[in-house]
Amino acid sequence: ALAEADAYPGPAVVVAYLPHTDGIFSRNYSPIDVLQQSKRAVDSGAWPLFRWNPEASGDARFQLDSERLRRALDDFLRRDNALAALGRAEPALSGGLDESVEGAAAGKLARRARGDVDALLGGLSGPPLLVLFASDGGNAEEVAKRVARQGRVRGMRVQCMAMDEYEFDELAFEKTVVLSVSTAGQGEMPTNGREFHKALQAASINLSETQYAVFGLGDSHYWPRAEDALFYNKPGRDLDRKLAELGARRIVDAGFGDDQDADGWETGYADFDRRLWEALNIAVVDGAQAAAADEAPSRTDEENKVISNFLRGSIAQAIADDSTGAVDEWDGKLLKFHGTYMQDDRDVRAERLARGEEKAYSFMIRVRLPGGVASSAQWLAMDRLADEYGNGTMKITTRQTFQLHGVLKRNLRSTMRGINRALMDTIAACGDVNRNVVASANPLQAHLQPEVAALATRISEHLLPSTSAYHEIWLDSTFVAGAAKQPSAADDVEPLYGAAYLPRKFKIAIAIPPENDVDVVAYDLGFIAVLDDAQPPSIVGYNVAIGGGMGMTHNNKKTYPRLASVIGYVPKDRAVDVAEKVMLVQRDHGDRTNRKHARLKYTVDDHGLIWWRQQVEQRLGYALEDARPYAFTRNGDRYGWVQTTPGLNNFTMFVQNGRVANFPGNPLKTALAELAREHPPGFRLTCNGHLIVADVPDADVPRISALLAKHRLDNLDYSALRLHSMACAALPTCALAMAESERYLPRLIDLLDRVIDDAGLRNDAIVIRMTGCPNGCARPYNAEIAFVGKAPGAYNLYLGGSHSGERLNKIYRETVNEEQILELLTPIIKQYALERNDGEHFGDFVIRKGIVKETIEGKDFHDV
Repeated sequence: ALAEADAYPGPAVVVAYLPHTDGIFSRNYSPIDVLQQSKRAVDSGAWPLFRWNPEASGDARFQLDSERLRRALDDFLRRDNALAALGRAEPALSGGLDESVEGAAAGKLARRARGDVDALLGGLSGPPLLVLFASDGGNAEEVAKRVARQGRVRGMRVQCMAMDEYEFDELAFEKTVVLSVSTAGQGEMPTNGREFHKALQAASINLSETQYAVFGLGDSHYWPRAEDALFYNKPGRDLDRKLAELGARRIVDAGFGDDQDADGWETGYADFDRRLWEALNIAVVDGAQAAAADEAPSRTDEENKVISNFLRGSIAQAIADDSTGAVDEWDGKLLKFHGTYMQDDRDVRAERLARGEEKAYSFMIRVRLPGGVASSAQWLAMDRLADEYGNGTMKITTRQTFQLHGVLKRNLRSTMRGINRALMDTIAACGDVNRNVVASANPLQAHLQPEVAALATRISEHLLPSTSAYHEIWLDSTFVAGAAKQPSAADDVEPLYGAAYLPRKFKIAIAIPPENDVDVVAYDLGFIAVLDDAQPPSIVGYNVAIGGGMGMTHNNKKTYPRLASVIGYVPKDRAVDVAEKVMLVQRDHGDRTNRKHARLKYTVDDHGLIWWRQQVEQRLGYALEDARPYAFTRNGDRYGWVQTTPGLNNFTMFVQNGRVANFPGNPLKTALAELAREHPPGFRLTCNGHLIVADVPDADVPRISALLAKHRLDNLDYSALRLHSMACAALPTCALAMAESERYLPRLIDLLDRVIDDAGLRNDAIVIRMTGCPNGCARPYNAEIAFVGKAPGAYNLYLGGSHSGERLNKIYRETVNEEQILELLTPIIKQYALERNDGEHFGDFVIRKGIVKETIEGKDFHDV
């Protein structure tokens, strides 16, 4: 709204929602708090959005701009028109009657009667069992499902649901209740149990007729300080205590699963399961075991791929279903192969669930863009699609491509078609396949960039899935544009992948030393260019590195990041062949039973580099040569103007965290669209989330420079710390995020810049990165300073990665907030300014000074 008002040629007024708590206005809200509360007010309809534009004609002058209210009006007109009302067989009573004294009394009598009926039926069809869960990550739900299955094999009449789906007033009439709850944040209830928890804590009901058991899931080391021990499994302990206070009888003492145990929560659950059924003393009913087996998880991820009919599943039916904005779990997994993830707006999730509404589901769409090369026409197409179907913004990802957020399910096909018409596609941008192949965007030897971009395209095309499902689902089998393969549906076969595809995702990068702008050793497979001594130099081949990967799980030492190891050298004409054979070794030997152990990095550590090289060479039919020497100097981008080849130039601009949007006072998205219209040669996207205006002829440099200056796109007056920063998207869209990242890192750098300026380090580059969870999308584990989210406002702090991206960092402090981050980093930064050696980078300094221990390889990442 502010951006539109700023662009309007006359006076403009914006009336904005002011967040408050219980009617009290406060200046203590952070920008993120203001954003979240404003979104909740709009989403709930409490603050409907309207636009008045005097330049528009007729009814268009005054417009309702609230998706929620538009949907409500549509539903009202569809359901409650006059004909529908006249056609009712019986009158519909006002919902308010249910709230009357008579209605409430009748409800109590009905529930009591139901209890009597239950007692009667108990002798006929088994005793009742209510299983409730509260779970953000799915583990507590899995526990609940196991308890429910055990109840069914014993002939019990089982209900199993999320706590917030249960009618709390019914609790006093339940006979046997088992509750499973995980721990969120600092001992908080998961989202789908908060309303139940509030009601329980405020209740004064008599539960003397109810017996119960509680199983909690947590991590005893998640909060490392002794005074934080109370957070461990706090929701489970709170439920257990309150139920006892209300007179309910414990079946067994509460059980607790600890992520620190060898088998995680499974260890504690095994003991709880045994004690629970021994205490209930209900025998398994003959024949019930087979019936319950039908309700067990119907498939694994591997089975889901195999039975999907080459990635079709029931996606076509799911996206046509307008009764929900979501798809089911299994189609959601298959959609990733098509380049899209289901998400929801977590800023408004709790409020929507409390109102009994569906989550605010939408989809993220990721484009397959090998080498990050995009024409101006493609940029403008993505710009238009972001406005027409997305949330009005684009994300330049950490893997050199476009990402759209906020696409509603009903708009998925239209968006996919729009991308295809722009000569792009999204197939294999996600999923258990080879994903987007990245390549150096602006190497020191700039004349070589087209060659590595072309190699990225050849590898991507060669390793592309062959299924025709993509075109069948999104394009109605009609080829519009783009390079995605389109065989006949009757001929579907996957000669490289097979019906099960790969065990996990597979990523490839290509780098040209001395620039490591792609973080080449952070990938499953890396090609490191080897140059000859000619002037200008040419690429003669590539060193082959395998086994990189960033993801891990907090406090699970069996998971860890790893940097790729070089296993040999190959002439450049054989690079595509090597890429295929490395992928095939992983296809055949990767772990398909444990997805946390399924990445290529674990296959490398399980079998060793010698075995791997032998396997690759066996499939190649020839030997790799010994690795050639190379050296990297940094992994950041080169900003400003650089000459590429005689007569052509590139300009690299800073795009904070890759987010392309119109910000108040900085209409970046509009400015870049204008730039695209004025510069047909186009752009290159970088793996650090920035943008290169590519191949500007010498004669056009003054004109493009003036256009950049007009929109302040040439502004590089930032600290070197900010210029070398990167953050993943995280909240509010990412389902895995535990803390803020993209929305918070700029503020944190504002604070750190003061320390940097005081230390005289404004122009000294330090690589700093942040992610909202430990999966590592912004490649935090090889940064010199990194923050990895654990809970809202709390991060693990890592130090000691190399400036060139070739060394992993090490945990320095666990679970720190903003105040603690500043307290910890301020003296280290000042010490670095005073005591560093000439040319010594921050990551090397903290290791030399013993501030953190050097990480030699992934397997010692957790050793402190």
